Amino acid sequence: MLAAKPRIREISDADLEAVGDLLTRGFVYRPREYWMHGLHRQATRPLPPDVPRYGYLLENEGVPVGCLLLIYSSRILDGQTVTRCNVSSWYVDPAFRNYAALFASMAQKRKDVTYLNVTPATHTWPILEAQGYQAYCRGRYFSVPVLSDGGRGMRIEAVGADTKAIEGLADADLEMLRRHAEYGCLSLVCHTNEAALPFIFFPLRKRRGIIPVPAMLLGYCNSVADYVRCAAVIGRHLLWHGKPVVIVDANGPVAGLTGVYREPQGRKYFKGPHRAALGDLADTELAIFGM
Repeated sequence: MLAAKPRIREISDADLEAVGDLLTRGFVYRPREYWMHGLHRQATRPLPPDVPRYGYLLENEGVPVGCLLLIYSSRILDGQTVTRCNVSSWYVDPAFRNYAALFASMAQKRKDVTYLNVTPATHTWPILEAQGYQAYCRGRYFSVPVLSDGGRGMRIEAVGADTKAIEGLADADLEMLRRHAEYGCLSLVCHTNEAALPFIFFPLRKRRGIIPVPAMLLGYCNSVADYVRCAAVIGRHLLWHGKPVVIVDANGPVAGLTGVYREPQGRKYFKGPHRAALGDLADTELAIFGM
């Protein structure tokens, strides 16, 4: 008799140790603690309705042989709540690689969801494009915000995991900033004469080859234009903390910022009804698992 084919099911809380083992085998440069830390963060995150908390497991005769991590979140766009899904890390044991393609259908089956791939390996770009994904970000701009003009009359306020309220900031934005502060990100609000503007910066936990000085990645802003507007005051705050460089997702040089644009590092893709915005990486693997 033929053996039963492996089956795919949702990852449950009871599977986390096995998922950690799978990902540690598949990504040998990442310690197991990295995966478990991020999975435990996923365990308590707020989720849109009717979505898997962790993603999917490939199981053969009751034994986990593959996994796909999916990170769901919500956004308010034009007054409407929309659902996003960051298609994150996946791994399948070599003996079952023929079934790996099944994960692709699980990672893009809902037409109302916008799917993101924010860390695609270079060799996967043609595959993603064949699946209907579009590149919304083609490079990165290495900015030195303290060299920007402006910032007069603005002030920076830091947000911690226990911050109760910020004058002028929407409750949803405050909750997002608090959540990311708990993840270890730097959450800031820039107060201007007209508004309180939210920002999140992701720390780079190791030196990248082309970054000779400490840097942070712009993880969230309402728009890149907001970052340019507040760059001088943000730059002074970050310089005080020893972080003179901010990396910004971009498709070319960013007017109003001193820095250097580089391709193809940082290419990012989306698929679905809502084009992904530059400067919005909140609630993705880069925040939850770290860089």
